[in-house]
Amino acid sequence: MCDEFTLADVESAEAAGGISRRSFGLMGAAAALSAYGAEALAAGKPLVEGMVSIPTGDGTADAFFVHPATGRHPAIIMWPDIAGLRDAKKLMARRLAAAGYAVLVVNQYYRTAKAPVLESFAEWRTPAGQEKLKPMIAAINPEATTRDAAAFVKWLDTQKPVDRKRGIGSNGYCMGGPFTVRTAVAAPSRVRAAASFHGGGLVNDRPDSPHKLLAQTKASYLFAIAQNDDARSPGDKDALKAAAAAAGRPAEIEVYHGDHGWTVPDSPIYNQAEADRAWARMLALFAKL
Repeated sequence: MCDEFTLADVESAEAAGGISRRSFGLMGAAAALSAYGAEALAAGKPLVEGMVSIPTGDGTADAFFVHPATGRHPAIIMWPDIAGLRDAKKLMARRLAAAGYAVLVVNQYYRTAKAPVLESFAEWRTPAGQEKLKPMIAAINPEATTRDAAAFVKWLDTQKPVDRKRGIGSNGYCMGGPFTVRTAVAAPSRVRAAASFHGGGLVNDRPDSPHKLLAQTKASYLFAIAQNDDARSPGDKDALKAAAAAAGRPAEIEVYHGDHGWTVPDSPIYNQAEADRAWARMLALFAKL
């Protein structure tokens, strides 16, 4: 998950490039608007979008739902990174919807506050942003995430734009990476694909470590690992490969030439070339839903 090591990497990137924290945020947002907006328009598919409310076992979750204006489509549950549901995640959802999916971006912090909790990734890096998130992060645990995922799947299966003859996919970023595995555990008969991008906590010693849960799922996986995460925990990729093989689950596991956060357009670590390559691998995975 995003942590003090990630912050140190970002600070190093800023120092090397001579770019301020504010400039990074503005450049990332501009790149996202340009690249993602252009791609959605080029797809020629008008989209329908809006905020929705979803009942869960712990309350009511707010989420962003976007899909093509006509037809039925495979559903995707998107779990944001530590900065939560915000404009950058909506841009990413629109891009995925334009490729032919009904995308639900959830607010993982709904127990504490409605989205947006933070306006940008850069805000998380401030002392105020980190202090704001502490109690919200503490309110999330594996059991709660699994309950939420089941509720999101149930809600999606009642929506007209969702093709219930196709499987459901999930993608997650940073802290949302392991949530994709728990989503597949929550509804194994429906969730057929999960993509984790620079996911944190995928491999640990606890009995419910995500890599130990693969056998409880029927999903295929993409684990896209950040190069600096791999440098700190080089054995994680091997543990994931071994766990997937033992569970008989198809899994593409690769270390990318990008640091933690490289796929998210409002992150100062954003690497467009490697982000696009990871995105293409995700689309290949979801094409099989």
